[in-house]
Amino acid sequence: MTTSRRRLLQGAAALVAAPWLVPQARAADVPRFALGIASGQPHADGMVLWTRLTGPELPGRVPVRWEVARDDAFRDVVAKGEEVAEADWSHSVHAEPAGLEPARWYWYRFDALGQRSAVGRTRTAPRPDAAAATLAFAIASCQRYDVGWYAAWRHAAAEDLDLVMFLGDYIYEYGTSAKAVRKLEGGRVETLADYRLRYATHKSDPDLQAAHAACPWLLVWDDHEVENDYANLQGEFLEPDFRRRRADAYRAYWEHMPFPKAARPADADMRITGRLDWGRLARIHLLDDRQYRDPQVCPKPGRGGSNTVALKDCPALADPKRTLLGAAQEQWLADGWDLSRPWNLVAQQTLMARMSWTDPKDGGGTYWTDGWDGYAPARKRLLAAAAERKAPGVVVLGGDVHSHYVADLKADYDERDAPVVASEFCGSSITSLSQPQARLDAARAWNPHIRYARSDQRGYMSFRLDAKQLQAQVRVVDDARRADSGITTAARYVVDAARPGPQPA
Repeated sequence: MTTSRRRLLQGAAALVAAPWLVPQARAADVPRFALGIASGQPHADGMVLWTRLTGPELPGRVPVRWEVARDDAFRDVVAKGEEVAEADWSHSVHAEPAGLEPARWYWYRFDALGQRSAVGRTRTAPRPDAAAATLAFAIASCQRYDVGWYAAWRHAAAEDLDLVMFLGDYIYEYGTSAKAVRKLEGGRVETLADYRLRYATHKSDPDLQAAHAACPWLLVWDDHEVENDYANLQGEFLEPDFRRRRADAYRAYWEHMPFPKAARPADADMRITGRLDWGRLARIHLLDDRQYRDPQVCPKPGRGGSNTVALKDCPALADPKRTLLGAAQEQWLADGWDLSRPWNLVAQQTLMARMSWTDPKDGGGTYWTDGWDGYAPARKRLLAAAAERKAPGVVVLGGDVHSHYVADLKADYDERDAPVVASEFCGSSITSLSQPQARLDAARAWNPHIRYARSDQRGYMSFRLDAKQLQAQVRVVDDARRADSGITTAARYVVDAARPGPQPA
């Protein structure tokens, strides 16, 4: 690790070891940047820089200065500016420096009210038409605060990554679990104030702050940023005022994430779908599987949301009109497969491979309705479109299911000899609990396309790719209930750009 990176990580971790954590601390002692800093949405000449001011007696409008430098000592400042943090938007800051050099690292910081933030490290992307030799990134998801510590983030921050892709469930709306290992402020999240408090709780964690400060992030949400299993404007409990709740949740999400000002939500709508071209090496497609989907079919009586049902008992699972992404986003993806770059990386929320919990022979099978198995015709359309257009190097990245999966993706799982058209890496949770490993082991015989399946592992996945090959590591913490947990690499896989399907390394 370089001296600059070591100073960066130490500074980010030290940010929360501060007097404001002591209840009797004076207002003058309260660090205004106690929730850390972050960067995201990198492009060839800039990125988004984020922070949020905290503490009592904040004015309604606070000028916040920012600087970007070529070095961590800020001897060579190349961009600076000022934003106004407004109380209406939780005193969040979304600065957007421009005119930076492509494909290089920078350092950034903020100043406000006589105080200075920690220093963050970020980078620009290569120009879309430029050569890019490599891309290093991690995927992560599902970081329920109260059931574990963020040791995984400490280890991810120490890796030399260009990007982190966070694939959903940054917060959970639940109250404190009976299996909690640390205190969660507040109860069940339902209002704008509740969502803001929950994000503040998460962002006070030093290991999460260190990971945000280490490199830029690309983010998509899943359901728990609003409510478990919500679908479009339908909540799990069919609440009549769910639109208001979604609007509050989306507002708090934007306030706490490094998204540009143009993404600021309008009422209950916010666009997170997008693309990033990493030079001539890879195109990254960022999807939203919540905001535009059709509701899940065959729910439990009197509720919305998911169920686990047999196909024979729920023929609506095979309805070709239903969509997980919404018709417009589905077409946007189909039209945007890149044919010139060796890799198409699809950053989305959940497991795409079929996972039947009973024998699917003769049109049977039992499926969880919230994921892609609940929208199998839409999955078939997506993968068939990629195959028809001969999109190279399609790798689907996911989270949500609190298990590490590595799988072959086929357009038609009912056709025994159907070709593999894409590769899938679905990462486990940072902390969130999962189902018994024995259940996955029992189902493997009915799902031979799944090459790796572990529900008993917490962690993330990290990747290195060049024009010819993607290398993947399944990263697993020893014990997510320990803040000082170590980490191991439980498995390694490779994917050749010219041949879909992960292979053990």
